[in-house]
Amino acid sequence: MKQPRIIFMGTPEFAVITLDRLVKDGVNIVGVITAPDKVSGRGRRLNQSAVKKFADQNEIPTLQPENLKSEDFLTELRGYKADLQIVVAFRMLPEVVWSMPSMGTINLHASLLPQYRGAAPINWAIINGENETGVTTFFLQHQIDTGDVIMQQPVPIETRTTAGELHDQLAMIGAELIIDTYDSVCKGDSPAIAQHTLISGSLKQAPKIFKEDCRIDWKENCIKIYNLIRGLSPRPGAWTILQTDQAVTLSFKIFECKFTESQHSNEPGEIQTEDEGLQIFCANGYISVVELQIEGKRKMHVDDFLRGAHINNKWKAI
Repeated sequence: MKQPRIIFMGTPEFAVITLDRLVKDGVNIVGVITAPDKVSGRGRRLNQSAVKKFADQNEIPTLQPENLKSEDFLTELRGYKADLQIVVAFRMLPEVVWSMPSMGTINLHASLLPQYRGAAPINWAIINGENETGVTTFFLQHQIDTGDVIMQQPVPIETRTTAGELHDQLAMIGAELIIDTYDSVCKGDSPAIAQHTLISGSLKQAPKIFKEDCRIDWKENCIKIYNLIRGLSPRPGAWTILQTDQAVTLSFKIFECKFTESQHSNEPGEIQTEDEGLQIFCANGYISVVELQIEGKRKMHVDDFLRGAHINNKWKAI
């Protein structure tokens, strides 16, 4: 039986895990679509996406369109005569692209759809204190993340798991789910479950995360703050500002912390440094900072920060 011709679409390292698994399994990847190279960093160097680097190393032809609707790109894409497209961590596709292959286009999403549709499902699941998430494969259709579900794999979230750790875990599990989905689609016996039949209770969304979403509100309870910090670690990072009564300010991100629930008379944001480390009070306890990063500096342990920053109890997190 002739192997289907596969186009793979993806950009970050999360997608590389699946692409590598497909290549190792002998899937006939005839081409890769990924983001254009971008100039970034202090040296203004031209950087390739993680998927582009992998494709080059494995001699897989690559397209990097700026415009997914341009006739030049569409003509080139048709030339690959793909039977199936596999999408992992790419951008929204126009119908003319996702409807092109005869076997359709399948997508891997890092949640148990229909929950957590959107750009940041891993972050939001932890921020919201979920104890379970997972990965889903589905057929693309018009509205983003709404296509018929093919397969799902639940994954527990431990109470200390960070977004970075969950990202790596879901990338590996998702790669295996894509292999199972690919086999099922090729055999013609893949399920196609309408997402509305899977809805139970209210739907939670996973929109793109902006800087203000990452600012810590010290008036919140300590569990909510703890979940925000681990849900944004290591990227983009939860942040706060320390300020003195002389209006001197210091902005930094917190990547690791512990929390203690307790009754106290301190105002939210007040700090304590007399005991071990740096504690910041919130509504029902305090957060003990473990790892942080001052704006423009490297990450550091809180002990190193306290030795150099000369922080005292007159400072307050705002």
